[in-house]
Amino acid sequence: MSDSDLLRAAREARRRAHAPFSGFKVGAALETVDGTIVSGCNIENVSFGLTMCAERVAIFKALSEGHRRFRRLAIVTGAAAPTPPCGACLQVLWEFGGDLDVILANLRRETGRHRLSELLPRPFDARFLK
Repeated sequence: MSDSDLLRAAREARRRAHAPFSGFKVGAALETVDGTIVSGCNIENVSFGLTMCAERVAIFKALSEGHRRFRRLAIVTGAAAPTPPCGACLQVLWEFGGDLDVILANLRRETGRHRLSELLPRPFDARFLK
């Protein structure tokens, strides 16, 4: 699976985003360890707290389809600047995906590349529950 394939899947997912209030469409594509790509898009709700981000849609969809191990995630927005996942998405991605590679891009090019641990350097996880 190439970076361009993963980014293409995230761009396609972005086209399906439902963002009538903010106009900020996001697509995400998650690669599993077996090479399967699972995509997601953001879905807004008039009650903004009920909005679901593309990254969480992708990982919840992957989990619901039986995938448990992931390699990397591509996120595409229309913004010129790199747009990392929000805090809630970082937490969920950490819990279910661990220290994933995260590729940020816009409609034309890659804008950043990080390990999840760079974006969330001190995650809350099961270690604290013991």
